[in-house]
Order: sequence, then structure tokens, then C-alpha cells
Amino acid sequence: MYKHVLIATDGSELASKGLEHGLALARPLNAKVTVLTVSEPLRLDMVNAARMGGIDDPVSRYDQQIDAIMKERFADIERRTSEFGVTAELAHEIDEAPAEAIVRYARLNGCDLIVMASHGRRGVQKVLLGSQTSEVLAHTTIPVLVVR
Repeated sequence: MYKHVLIATDGSELASKGLEHGLALARPLNAKVTVLTVSEPLRLDMVNAARMGGIDDPVSRYDQQIDAIMKERFADIERRTSEFGVTAELAHEIDEAPAEAIVRYARLNGCDLIVMASHGRRGVQKVLLGSQTSEVLAHTTIPVLVVR
């Protein structure tokens, strides 16, 4: 049914449920799996604030922090994929619009299912916390499995 599953994760506890569901689904289907994390770039106002605070090269420091976070996250994902007996390609994108990056990655890489978590909140919290999932749902023609 599905040949290439894209699992989007931000490393949160809820996103871990999405990762588990995606891996559990992909295994019996013998589907290719890609796990994607999208990080937002350091905003210019934050760069300026850091410089005013005495940090000489805030962009490099931010990049180093992102690299460290991704190294840890990828190690955890690799451990979890091996628990499911699944091999996954790990991908990391930097983009101001994570939902757009997820949709674009899925389209350009031939993914036929996107798996991601929803924060499952209501009202303002849903708008703030579930906005990336809502954006993906609104802008893709690829089936999306939303895990709560």
C-alpha cells in the first residue's frame, strides 16, 4: 500500500508517538522510511540581541547547538528504528516554515504517506501548538496520518 513513509518529528514526547506509529506501520508494509526534522533558522532579531549581549558569533553558536541536538535526536531515532526492525533515512532541514519543508520534502522524495503528531489541544493552544500539522494537512495531496 505505502512504499515510502515520511515521519516528521520535532523530538517532543508526542512526536515520539508519531514515530512509533510510523515505524509500526512501515515494518509490515516493508516500506522505505525517512524521518525528517525541521529546525527554524536563527532569526535576525535574535542574532542582534545576542550580539548586544556580548556573543561574538551567535550564528555559529546556534548552528553548533542545532548540530548537538540533532546528533542526540538521530541517535535516539536510530535506537528506536532498530527496536522496530526498520531501517530509516534520517533527514534534517532548516526552514522558516516547517510545514512547507515537510510537504516539499515528501513531494520531492516520492513519499506516499506523511506521519506526524498533533498536539491535540483546543482553542488558542491548538492554533499555537498544532499549527504545523494543520498546515501540512492544508497544503499536501499526499495522505497524512495524524497521531494523537
